[in-house]
Formats: sequence, structure tokens, C-alpha cells
Amino acid sequence: MKKIKFFGSIPAIVTPFKKNGDLDLPALEKFVDFQLSGGIDAIVVAGTTGEATTLSEEEYVAVLKTVVKKVGGKIPVIAGAGSNDTKKAVHYSQLAKKAGADGLLHVTPFYNKPTPNGLVLHFKEIAKSVDLPIILYNVPGRTGSNVSPATIVRIAREVPSVVAVKEASGSINQMMEIINEVQKNGPKDFTVLAGDDYIALPLIAVGGKGCISVVCNETPKLFSDMIHFALAGDMEKAKKLHYMLLDLMNVNFIESNPIPVKTALASMGIIEESLRLPLTFIEDKNRILLKKSLKELKLIK
Repeated sequence: MKKIKFFGSIPAIVTPFKKNGDLDLPALEKFVDFQLSGGIDAIVVAGTTGEATTLSEEEYVAVLKTVVKKVGGKIPVIAGAGSNDTKKAVHYSQLAKKAGADGLLHVTPFYNKPTPNGLVLHFKEIAKSVDLPIILYNVPGRTGSNVSPATIVRIAREVPSVVAVKEASGSINQMMEIINEVQKNGPKDFTVLAGDDYIALPLIAVGGKGCISVVCNETPKLFSDMIHFALAGDMEKAKKLHYMLLDLMNVNFIESNPIPVKTALASMGIIEESLRLPLTFIEDKNRILLKKSLKELKLIK
């Protein structure tokens, strides 16, 4: 397996659609250029922010191939391939590998509520099927169950392909437990990444290595600068950017992600304002708050 160290500023990008709901691949290509110009370190395609659950298999492959071609090997392309059906997770992992992805993002199975043993076996099956590094995604707010630090570390030890966790539990203490355990007892190269923008800076301060981000969609340069300052130990500069972006970080979740971020990008003239049901247009009162945050950052007039 190719060794890749996932770190830094990693946007989980939106999937642009036309007004009629079809894929907008030319807009996707331009959007990838926009992200690359901001100094990002990797890119996540077809995750939650990319509305992966509403993409057909053909669309999933088309989106991945488009991003892989546009990136041209400059940074790693990470494909969201998670499912609560292990066979489906394996299938999409194989599709991602064939499309040229460099790594996989796998959300822990939702709805089924697997036991720790079931989680280990789930990731073992994926790792056995495809030779790519895997980022485990712990997001209790979406899956309905939290994966404990002990289970995350166990998966990292028993499934060497799982090289990182995207931690979106909201608990900095839980993240510190993972970092502390792997630093003491291994695997020492296991990486903890923030799964929430607002916690990226404090996580880096205690040993995290970056963030898989939503706000980076709108502000790739500012967010990447913040992460890179923090990783370099310049916390004063990082803190200044953190507080500059904090309001937008929070407003991006005033409704279910990616409704606000796609609304913002449409306001910025980057994509069409188009989502697939069951997601729909942002409420008027929240659109006002979102535009206020964008204006404060001079992203719109």
C-alpha cells in the first residue's frame, strides 16, 4: 500500500449540480482549481458535503474521475466510500480505486449500530478488498452512535490500512485520548484529523494534524493559512484567522450541511444554487445570517 500522510487543510468539497439537478462537471473543475489555488493539502470527494448519498454509481465515478484528472497528482484525492452495508462499502472502495483515488474516507456504519467487533470486521473487509489508505470517520450526529477511543485505536492496530480518523464527536477530550494512546503504545503514525472546523485549531494545539473541512469550500486560502500557521507553531496568527472564520464556521451548520455552504458558494457566483431532495433551499431567515457572514469576510458585496 502506498504510504500517504494525511494532514493539513482538506476540504470535503460540494458536488455542483445544474438547476435541473444534473451534475455540473465544468463547475466542478473550476471549483477544484479554486481549492488548489488556496493551498489545500488533500481533497475529499463524495462525502457528506458532496451529497454522496444522492449520487448514482455512474455519477460517483464521473465526479471522482473529474477531480482526479483536474488535480493531476498535485495532492491526494480521498473518496468518500462509506456505507452501512459492508458489501456496498467494499464495492464503492473498489470503484474509487479504479477511478484513481489515493485514499478512502469511510464513515462508521449508521443505523445498524454495529458492536466494536462488527466495526473491526467491517474495516477488515474493506482493507482486504482494496489497497488504499483509509480514514475512519466518526460522526455520531450523523450515524447515531459514537465510536469510543478504545475502539478507534483497536481498529488502527488491527487494520493497518486505517491510517487516520476524522473525529467529529465534538469531544476534544475523546480526541486527546486517541492521540495520547497512540503516542504511548502505537501505532505512532496514526493521525487524528478534526471533523469540525471550529475544533481544528484546539485539536492541532494538542497533537492533531489538520482538518477535513466544510468552511474551506468558501475560504480555501484563509482556512489553509490558519491550519498551516497552527501546524508551524505560530498560534497567534492561526488564532487570528480562526476567530475571523468562526462565525462562518458556525453559520455553515445553521441548517443541515451542505445546505448553507452550497447557498454561500452560489451567492459567491461559484456554483448554481442546487441541491437534491431531501435537502432543499435554505430558509430566508438563515439566508440573511449567512449573507451577513459572507459580507463580513468580503466574499460577497
